[in-house]
Order: sequence, then structure tokens, then C-alpha cells
Amino acid sequence: MPAKSGAQQKAAGAALAAKRGDIPDTDLRGASKSMEKSMTEKQLDELASTKRKGKPEHASKR
Repeated sequence: MPAKSGAQQKAAGAALAAKRGDIPDTDLRGASKSMEKSMTEKQLDELASTKRKGKPEHASKR
């Protein structure tokens, strides 16, 4: 599942780093905190590795 925005990709990257132990999970806030708890490492890797070219910084709310 590819990221829909740059912000979602960045949050997934932070959550992935915490899940791997590169940063403490106490440093996470907002979406990255809930992503770290609810998603697997593979799912987070898929989101974080999405290419950013052509993606908006924030996805529009529908």
C-alpha cells in the first residue's frame, strides 16, 4: 500500500525507525505513534519506501 502523501511517508519512516529500535518510541507523536503500534514492520517499510515525487505534502481530507 503506497503512501498517499509526503507527511504519511515521513510518519511511517519514523514509526519504522522506532519499531526497529533505531529511535526510542517515546520520541513518537501523533500518527507515527499509532502507526508503530498498529502496523507490522513490513507494512511500515512499504509506506516509507514510496517515492515522493508527485505526492502532495498533505493529502486532502474527503
